[in-house]
Amino acid sequence: MNPNLLRGSLDTIVIKLLKDHGEMYGYQITQIVREMTKDGIQLTEGALYPTLHKLEAKDILTSETRMIANRYRKYYRLTTQGNERAITLLQQMEEYLQQMSLLIKPLKPSAI
Repeated sequence: MNPNLLRGSLDTIVIKLLKDHGEMYGYQITQIVREMTKDGIQLTEGALYPTLHKLEAKDILTSETRMIANRYRKYYRLTTQGNERAITLLQQMEEYLQQMSLLIKPLKPSAI
């Protein structure tokens, strides 16, 4: 996977997963992405955590630290604003993917 393509999609990936799962911790996000893409996308901590922190600073996410089995885990979930943003962002991504599909796999060759 091209890292530049992935970098531009991280917000969408995180927001979509949190919308679907309610709340998740960072490592859990990396594992779900890896599982869903059959190892095609492997998020690194260096890519994921700055995205989580940026979205939290924009009040799209909120976090809560909990002690689980003698370890602290920071759980993230969407705020009300984040849920609203998720709807818009996911619609925009769907439109973008449809348009890219038309360019990459056109129905018939262009007559230009």
